[in-house]
Amino acid sequence: MRTSYVAFPSLAETPLQVAGKLRTPLDASANHPAILICHGSDGVDGRGNFHAQALNDAGFVTLEIDMWSARGSKRGAAARPGSPVETLADAFGALRFLQAQPEVDADRIGIMGFSWGGVVTLLSAARRFADPLRGDAPGFKAHCAHYPVCWAYEADPRMALTGLSGAPILIQTGSADTYDHPDAGEKLVAAIAARGEAPVRGRTYAGSTHGFDRDLPAQTIVDPFSHNGAGGPVLMAYDPVAAVAARAEAVAFFTQALA
Repeated sequence: MRTSYVAFPSLAETPLQVAGKLRTPLDASANHPAILICHGSDGVDGRGNFHAQALNDAGFVTLEIDMWSARGSKRGAAARPGSPVETLADAFGALRFLQAQPEVDADRIGIMGFSWGGVVTLLSAARRFADPLRGDAPGFKAHCAHYPVCWAYEADPRMALTGLSGAPILIQTGSADTYDHPDAGEKLVAAIAARGEAPVRGRTYAGSTHGFDRDLPAQTIVDPFSHNGAGGPVLMAYDPVAAVAARAEAVAFFTQALA
C-alpha cells in the first residue's frame, strides 16, 4: 500500500481542515472499495491502524481521520466536542474526499469507528443526518460500529436510529463495557432489526471491556455518558482474542457488504 498524509475540508459550517492517513494500493487501477475510520474520544491511538492493515490486505483503501486536531481539541472525554453530531460533517467531508480519489469506487465506501467514532458511524446511517451532508453523491454503503454507547439511541430522541438509509450495519461490543449493560449490544441490534429499515447484526465479546481492541496499557477514564448516562469510571483493557476476532468480523462484513 501507498501511505499518504492528506487534508480535506469538513462540511461543518465553521471552516475546518481535517487531516487523515490515506492508504491506497500501489497499483494504479481504479474501483477499489474504501473504508473511512473514525477514532474514539482519546483520538488516533492505534486502533485505526490495527484494523486498516487487515482491510488493506483484503483490498480496501482506508482513510483514518483526526477530528480533534481540526478543532484544536485535546484528547479525552473532557475536551471533545459536545456531541458526535458535530463531527458528522467531518465524516461526510471525508466521504467526498474518498469519492474523488482515482483508486476508489465512489459507490462502495463504508465507515467504521470506535466509541465516539462508533456513534458517528451509526448516526451516518440516518437519513436526517446523511442526506443534507451527502448531497447528490452516494452515501456510506456499510456501517461497522465498535462499542458505540448503545444505551443512548433508544433513550434520546435526537439520537434515534430511525429513517435509515438501508445500508447494512454491524455492531460489536464487550459484555464488560461499563458504558452499557452487558446485553446492550444485543438489545440495540434487536431494536434496529425490529424497525426493518436496514439489515443489522451484532457480536458481543464475553468479558471484554470498552476499547477491547486498543493495544495499549489498561486505562480507567471517567465519562459522563458512561453507566447508562449516570457517569463514572470506565475501564479500557486490551483483549487480544476479541480484538483479532472483531477485526476478522469487520473485514468479512465489509467484504460482503461492498462486494
